[in-house]
Amino acid sequence: MNGRPFTILHYDLTAGRGMRREFSAPEESLGGSGLAAALYREYGLPGEPPFHPGQPVIFAVGPLTGYFPLMSKTVCAFRSPYTGEYAESHAGGRLAMSLRMAGYDALVITGRAKSLSVLVVGGRHMELHDVHYLAGSDALSVGKHLRRFGHGASGHRSTLRIGPAGENLVETACINVDTYRHFGRLGSGAALGAKRLKAVVVLGDSAQPIPEGKDYPKLFKDIHAKLTTTDMMDKYHNLGTPENLLVLNHIKALPWRNLQQTTDPGVEGISGERFAEQLLLRKAACSGCPVGCIHIGLLREMFAAKNDYLYRQVAYDYEPLFSCGSMLGLTQASDVLAVMDECERQGLDVMSSGVALAWAVEALAKGLVSEEQTLAPLRFGDAAGFRQGMVHLGQRSNEFWRVLGSGALKAGDAYGGADFACVLGQEMAGYATGEVFFVAEALGFRHSHLDSGGYSYDQKAKDKDAAKAVEFLVKDERQRVMVTCMVACLFARGVYTPELVQEALRVTGHPEAADNLDALSGEVQAWRWRLKFDTGYHPDRVRIPQRFLEVETWKGRMDPVFLGDVRARYTKAILAMAARLPE
Repeated sequence: MNGRPFTILHYDLTAGRGMRREFSAPEESLGGSGLAAALYREYGLPGEPPFHPGQPVIFAVGPLTGYFPLMSKTVCAFRSPYTGEYAESHAGGRLAMSLRMAGYDALVITGRAKSLSVLVVGGRHMELHDVHYLAGSDALSVGKHLRRFGHGASGHRSTLRIGPAGENLVETACINVDTYRHFGRLGSGAALGAKRLKAVVVLGDSAQPIPEGKDYPKLFKDIHAKLTTTDMMDKYHNLGTPENLLVLNHIKALPWRNLQQTTDPGVEGISGERFAEQLLLRKAACSGCPVGCIHIGLLREMFAAKNDYLYRQVAYDYEPLFSCGSMLGLTQASDVLAVMDECERQGLDVMSSGVALAWAVEALAKGLVSEEQTLAPLRFGDAAGFRQGMVHLGQRSNEFWRVLGSGALKAGDAYGGADFACVLGQEMAGYATGEVFFVAEALGFRHSHLDSGGYSYDQKAKDKDAAKAVEFLVKDERQRVMVTCMVACLFARGVYTPELVQEALRVTGHPEAADNLDALSGEVQAWRWRLKFDTGYHPDRVRIPQRFLEVETWKGRMDPVFLGDVRARYTKAILAMAARLPE
């Protein structure tokens, strides 16, 4: 297996045909994030806008996908409609295993279909179907229609689809993966919608060889034991990430009501404990994962006109509970689940949509916009209004909703109120922990709380040493890049240390990649930054709105001088990473 190149499927929607080819190898680009970046260098059009038909949407897995537990993620790379820049989004579900079992390390989609279509690909299948009759269908109900595609590979069959938001090219639209997972951030759903792709079905209709010898099964057993017989992953299986709500609320780091507060006693009503007591239906897992961190709640609603009840299953995690809960001033668990359900149907990124709605509430209350523009009475704590708002976002119901769908900061520039737009590169994640995190998310590669542990650094650091903080951010990002090249779930980054990843690469036949793992991870880190710069990014142009300087946590008020120092040093570090690559 050593030296075996990656197998890529490139499908051109305009031509209506696909081609299998060999491309790069783990010894050159590792996989996942590295493979996606290499493919964008090959297929991307840096000089063209995000919705140009030739822009690729790339789905890539890693060399360890299917071989070890929690190697269950897929990297989606594309030109972001939200920022205009090269972007990545990551998702679990069955997609990674389906790609592996189809015999592909990556799927590259270019061109634009003649009509709304479903692309079906597998090791022995390649079909493009006209589904104009699904136009406007919500992202959940369309999944039922996809069941008729690709019979015979149900065990390793993955379905990606968009909702009305993606079809309407809303810049915060997402891609739904197997109902409960998502390529959520930076507008992947609009990137797919611009290609007139309602869905992609991947059929894992082939087989994957297992490495020979005793080393592989022994290592697999050791890793599986770490994940299942120790307490390393208990948090994710038990209450899941929603346990963060009470913790962050206690230390005054949970955003409430558009970040006007960082703590509120109402958190009890939307805590992970409350969801587990009242609404938790079951737990699920991505393919290849023994942990089971996907928590699915049961939403029960009565329709008075019919005197009947409707039951819906909605997956929940910390980020959706923050963005559609505390950020909107909701304190009842069922209300949060109802707002999330409408967001899911529209096919919107739950974090961007919830935070954008929070901005709209404050803008409406301050008279910057009118109810005639919002088309709904948006008030903190009013779930009914937010459910209407999600529909208006997905449908782009008028000019106001069209602008808000492109981001809260752009809406703030258009209507006033940019100073209280909670945007750090994109709508913020739910960690009002302090200066290091605010800079890390605002300037970070994906504008994601998972680019680095800035939120953790804020909680642990005992001093205000900007140089030390930036050194941590750069080093931590590099190790996370290693993980996303494999592509492992980032929840398992404590298990998949560099040493363990090297051992896993060796037993699966990639000794050269193992020997050069650190250097290759650093090269991928730099290439991702270079692609982001090549498509219009510059850290000096990123704004951190005034609202973030007004935050008060357990440590007190924000320190603008320290924040500025961290920002300046991190900017310098980012520029240095991109500059060390050859032109």
